[in-house]
Amino acid sequence: MSDARQSSRRAGVVGLGLIGGSVGLALRERGWFVIGADISPAVAADALELGVVDEISDPARADITVVATPVGAIAATVKEMLDAGAPLVTDVGSVKAPVVAQIADPRFVAGHPMAGSEHSGVRGARADLFHGAVWVLTPSEQSSDETYAAVRAVVADLGAEVITIDPAAHDQLVAVVSHVPHLAAVTLMALADTQSSRHRALLRLAAGGFRDMTRIAAGEPSIWLDICRENAAAIAGVLDHLIADLGAIRAQVAADDRAALLGTLERARVARVNLPTGVPLDQPLAELRVVVPDQPGELAKVTRLATDIDVNIYDIEIAHSFEGQGGTLILIVPEAKSERLVGALMAHGYNPSTRPLEQS
Repeated sequence: MSDARQSSRRAGVVGLGLIGGSVGLALRERGWFVIGADISPAVAADALELGVVDEISDPARADITVVATPVGAIAATVKEMLDAGAPLVTDVGSVKAPVVAQIADPRFVAGHPMAGSEHSGVRGARADLFHGAVWVLTPSEQSSDETYAAVRAVVADLGAEVITIDPAAHDQLVAVVSHVPHLAAVTLMALADTQSSRHRALLRLAAGGFRDMTRIAAGEPSIWLDICRENAAAIAGVLDHLIADLGAIRAQVAADDRAALLGTLERARVARVNLPTGVPLDQPLAELRVVVPDQPGELAKVTRLATDIDVNIYDIEIAHSFEGQGGTLILIVPEAKSERLVGALMAHGYNPSTRPLEQS
């Protein structure tokens, strides 16, 4: 690890649990001087002892401040950091719309790393937790393009794949891929525990599949109270769909409807096999340039469009400040999908250009 104390780059982390601690470790590994804060003096002391942060003091005295508190405290903490003069603030909470609705400041971009562990607390933190993970950014209409670009650059440097989507859409999607799966794992684990009281050998028979499905149930329970409250509508809706689908597969099993059951199993198998697994490092890339008008939110609009049509953006540069008539965005994208993004941008009134990017 480099000597972060010699670095001119300073980051603040508020909330030194698993995610906040991992952010601190990852930033320090890249040479940042990390200032930490936590509501618990014992946790703060542990973070300092473990090398998660360089010092415990005011995290607003940094180039970027990352709020990693429980979901219910994020909005208030972000406001506190902004009021204290923090020049750039983001967060890592798994519910976005309620937070974005409360923060109208160009210095804030909401975010959510789709990463975690069955371990909890600062002692479970890992510098590589975000390598290859998706990190969602959900800028508001008030977020400045410069703020978005700066936050995106820091996140990408942690090894994450950055995507940009609407806050409300994020909350609906994350209910499907994160929140309800956690509750399903909790329910399955609770069922097995209840059954084991009558059949003592049951949990000793738990094989790899059961352990894989229930691993996330070992996570910190308290954080889920805020998550379920803040994203209640989306979670309840997805649970309704899950209950209906479980009822359908129950009917197939009870009726020995082998054809229908096989169809259900095959659709699930195909969907699972085709889950995205990352991008090949040797993939040909293209440089796409697009002139955008001088108004807030243009960068977020372009990147959100790229996410909607499944085009990864590997790097972003703002060619010059957005003064006068506008600015030029330079995007690095997969060459195979560059024309898809060009077409989408043209359909939205932009006039982009693209060229293959030579790779050494």
